[in-house]
Amino acid sequence: MEYNKSDIIFDGGRKLPVMEEFYTLQGEGFNMGSAAYFIRIGGCDVGCKWCDTKRSWNPENWPTVDIDPVIENAARTKAGTVVVTGGEPSLYPLEYLSSQLKAKGVKTMIETSGANILDGEWDWICLSPKKNKPPHPSLYPRANELKMIIENIDDLRWAEENAALVNDSCVLYLQAEWSKSQEVINDITGYIMENPQWRVSLQAHKFMNIP
Repeated sequence: MEYNKSDIIFDGGRKLPVMEEFYTLQGEGFNMGSAAYFIRIGGCDVGCKWCDTKRSWNPENWPTVDIDPVIENAARTKAGTVVVTGGEPSLYPLEYLSSQLKAKGVKTMIETSGANILDGEWDWICLSPKKNKPPHPSLYPRANELKMIIENIDDLRWAEENAALVNDSCVLYLQAEWSKSQEVINDITGYIMENPQWRVSLQAHKFMNIP
């Protein structure tokens, strides 16, 4: 099933296909180790072969729910930070969710491939482009963080192509694809030492065995 952001089932973003919500530590990238409330939205139009949440892909498995109770749950946590993730959250109208969170003083973050135009008010956008469905051009200047998943050495060229499109203040990360990490980690570390504008991102949550 495919949707567009104007579909009546979303009621202007007051209803979204929330797959799960949980309070944990951020596991990757610039904000690694910080507490945050995660809202995972089901449905994905990218479908990375290495995805560790493939159960999120089919939107038919995740009927829409009233988003207001989810906002309240997030606002009650001590961290005061929400990370919206997926699936691919850019599929959906997110202006209502993000504006209501900000009205409650919650810092809004999102993790997206950028495959679709992103709406909403975001304090931090983590852009993680995928070759099989590259980002919409409007996402590059908005990204605070560029996180490139490296499966093989050729992906480093793809990483540089994307880095050339983001703004000068965007933080650049290379992250080994988990199942290939032992094969590519030396390439990544060597590349960063030669190109120190990049940083390494580790999936710390997997080492800590937390969501």
